[in-house]
Amino acid sequence: MLLLSEQQIRSIYTMKDAIHDIESAILDYTEGKILNPHRTVLDFPDQNASSLYMPSAMETAGKMAVKVVTIFPNNPSIGRKTTQGIIVLSDTKTGEHLACLNASYLTRLRTGAVSGIATKYLAKESASSVAVIGCGAMAEEQLQAVLEVRNIKTILLFNRTKERASNFAQKIKELDPAYTGSIIVMDDADQAITRAEIVICSTRSETPVFSGKALKKGTHINGVGSYLPHMQEIDEETLFRCSKIVVDTLEGVKDEAGDFIIPANKGIWDFSKIHGEIGELAAGKIKGRESDEEITFFKSVGIAYFDLAVAASAYEKAKSAGIGDTVDI
Repeated sequence: MLLLSEQQIRSIYTMKDAIHDIESAILDYTEGKILNPHRTVLDFPDQNASSLYMPSAMETAGKMAVKVVTIFPNNPSIGRKTTQGIIVLSDTKTGEHLACLNASYLTRLRTGAVSGIATKYLAKESASSVAVIGCGAMAEEQLQAVLEVRNIKTILLFNRTKERASNFAQKIKELDPAYTGSIIVMDDADQAITRAEIVICSTRSETPVFSGKALKKGTHINGVGSYLPHMQEIDEETLFRCSKIVVDTLEGVKDEAGDFIIPANKGIWDFSKIHGEIGELAAGKIKGRESDEEITFFKSVGIAYFDLAVAASAYEKAKSAGIGDTVDI
């Protein structure tokens, strides 16, 4: 079995790679070529924490995987990471366990990549400003993906703890050394929203993090933070104003996306308002942005085959490059 650390994966696998691999995988998924059973979530309310178990198989690639990821938000107080995970990659023909990969970075990378794909189809071609609401670890790859698919000249950062936004501003040069635009730390989320053409939300908030009234026409929003039924980072006003709402999977958001579940339970919104899934968008089965006036929203709660797609590709690149540590299990 090949063991691959985060550092080793970073050395060979990029956001551009991930966007390519995820887009290819979502087209396969749309054609029914990927097995993706529902994930299992174990909750630990005393810690406000959860552990997720996510299996999938892609016989066309000859690979299957199980990801185990834990999210313990109190960990930084004891010097440990909030999100920790592994992906066990296996062969669909022999059952051989091929690799164990660090999953924390790949999870953030694949989540960023699918948002990048959504941005490619739903954001204005001319979009040059992005607001990042929530400057935690997940926001890094979200921003990387947007920078990959749009020519961004202004980045607006907001975090409830302003120091974190300031620290994030310092990291942006590491994320994209070629970036030469402005980076502005904002005191108010709505003020950031009013200046943005693309909005990234990646928080664990249980209440909306900005007002939908602040959105200007033509804005595209990527929401990836609230992934449990009681979490809601996007308000109802935003949903009402959106002309197109696209999701990673209908099944996933119906079970886990509080942004939709909460207003649906109130009886003020329903899932029939969803335009379609990201795979349908990439395959051209549903339309993307049709005018510069539309407000669009992409919501992702994550799905296991995203992890399989990036893990399988990273594994092949590592083998070719002779990177990783081989162990007998």
